[in-house]
Amino acid sequence: MPRSVDVARLAGVSQKTVSRVLNDEPYVSAEVRQRVLNAAGQLGYRLNNAARALASGRTRTVGVVTLGTAGYGPASLLVSVERALRDAGYALRVASTMEGDPAGIAGAVTSLLEQGVDGIVISEPIDEGLVYVRVDVPVLFLGAPPSFAASQAVTVGVGSHALARAATEHLLDLGHATVHHVAGPQRWYAARDRLEGWRAALRAHGLNEPAVVEGDWSAASGYVAGRELAGDSDVTAVFVAGDEMAIGVIRALVEAGRRIPQDVSVVGFDDNPVAAYITPPLTTVRQPFDAAAQEGIKLLIHTIEKPDVDLPPAADQPVELVVRSSTAPPSRRTPGRRRATSR
Repeated sequence: MPRSVDVARLAGVSQKTVSRVLNDEPYVSAEVRQRVLNAAGQLGYRLNNAARALASGRTRTVGVVTLGTAGYGPASLLVSVERALRDAGYALRVASTMEGDPAGIAGAVTSLLEQGVDGIVISEPIDEGLVYVRVDVPVLFLGAPPSFAASQAVTVGVGSHALARAATEHLLDLGHATVHHVAGPQRWYAARDRLEGWRAALRAHGLNEPAVVEGDWSAASGYVAGRELAGDSDVTAVFVAGDEMAIGVIRALVEAGRRIPQDVSVVGFDDNPVAAYITPPLTTVRQPFDAAAQEGIKLLIHTIEKPDVDLPPAADQPVELVVRSSTAPPSRRTPGRRRATSR
């Protein structure tokens, strides 16, 4: 196996310079850095992370606490976190929780701390109440508010509020008198954010809020919600908090004789890959999983490696509306928008 001395010899630099480059330290010119990287690639040299851990006192591993589910959102976010950590030269350890287990997060965090991780990512989407555990390594709360004490904490959102508002604004801009909402389960932080984004859009237009129908993220719960909405002839636009639920909503509306989008426009959330292939293809908003993970991991690693240096400001997450064939202007004259009344 090639050694750092071999890389130094090929690149024409010292071993210390090789170490600085491969550990991404400053005070190395761009030309020298590239020469070292080219030499390391040519020789197939890889860092010995075990030796590096002994020298630095860090394991270069980060633990992630996430809900044990195959749901599109949590699973996609976990993949993005793993990719961001790998790009940064860190390994990933995962501890899963189960919905409805208030002690699950504390147990998962404790397990990760016992493995000597340098930092922890909380990608737990459900509000299980306060968590009674104290953590002495930096923690990134990704898409959720802090739920326990940490020596250094970073919070990065995934933009659910802004995305939900954009979805609702799209329907209002098409000319619909109002927008109904099929919400996700309110124990989920993301479902609350999407509900508030929908409300914010309606309030900005001076509109009352129609009654909210709550589902559980499944297509079956969307189907039940769609049957309820199909009985109201005033419903011409629906923002659904998840693509799978939106598929169920569309099925129920079509069975009730409501055409999509001629009679009812439907917008989903996530841009699940299947959304482009249903009939009609679903207009939705795309979650910025990669961008949120990259931003969050960047800030977490900054906190791990430069604890005495102020964090740079967190970047806003992009808002991307994917317009397909499930939305259109209302095909008949709808009642005028009702102005909000004081309560």
